[in-house]
Amino acid sequence: MALSREDLLEAYRRMKTIREFEERVHVEFAKGGIPGFVHLYAGEEASAAGVCMNLTDDDKIASTHRGHGHCIGKGVDVHGMMAEIYGKRTGTCRGKGGSMHIADLDTGMLGANGIVGGGPPLVCGAALAAKIKGTGGVAVAFFGDGASNQGTTFESMNLASVWKLPAIFVAENNGYAEATAAKFSVSCEDISTRAAGFGMPGVTVDGHDFFAVYDAMREAVERARGGGGPTLVEVKLDRFFGHFEGDNQNYRAPDEVKHVREQKDCIRRFARRVTSEHDIAEQELAAIDDEVAKLIDDAVAQALAAPDPLPADLTTDVYIKY
Repeated sequence: MALSREDLLEAYRRMKTIREFEERVHVEFAKGGIPGFVHLYAGEEASAAGVCMNLTDDDKIASTHRGHGHCIGKGVDVHGMMAEIYGKRTGTCRGKGGSMHIADLDTGMLGANGIVGGGPPLVCGAALAAKIKGTGGVAVAFFGDGASNQGTTFESMNLASVWKLPAIFVAENNGYAEATAAKFSVSCEDISTRAAGFGMPGVTVDGHDFFAVYDAMREAVERARGGGGPTLVEVKLDRFFGHFEGDNQNYRAPDEVKHVREQKDCIRRFARRVTSEHDIAEQELAAIDDEVAKLIDDAVAQALAAPDPLPADLTTDVYIKY
């Protein structure tokens, strides 16, 4: 299915929003006002947008410790996210989760997760629920090259195949599990080749290319919705920042990040393609840039002005009655 002009502009908006959100969090974190740990997604925007543009609010995703991009890609409110990162009462999780635990069930975001490999089992549950209820929904697990070696991930892929669940496993391979290069820790060149061991299709795509991610995900979603079972999609990409804010990145080659920013920027690549091959003017993209900049400014201002959680809030939102 061809993407319309509106689709392409929306894809650009999602990627640009992720980029500006992350670049701003990088600046604000350095000022000392953001508590806890922060892991930035900048550079990987084509993956979140390419995957989530194929999903609806009824579909579910489970994220990682590097979850801001997935949240924005799935439609989580930016103001609520920023407030959550600042630990404020107006945050998406009322300031109780912070960066690594943003969740929004209304948009199908099951949550970011500080546990490496924690998302795939959750997705199996969501996919099983969709199958039993016959909703036609799918569930997507994002995980990294480090989590690709976790038993939880293997068990989840096996279970999804055995039960033929509408689940999709998206391995975002940015080349490093924290500071360990994938070539030292992953036994195969392409993580997608592991799919064969679980009886599911596997494909590797260029994560700097939105269209490559979108097309691979569209096929996987169609298969899942049609009862064809799970797929493993490996997205090879690069992160612009360290594993966490404060990471000195001495495990990366000299000028590696500079090269990635200059030669592999997925947003620049997308902009060049849509302005040369589609009926989209550079001014339209520039207008989105301005709108996104204002959105992020407003989100930071509102977060700074928002109230902190109260001591009494500690005992709320702990249990749910069915």
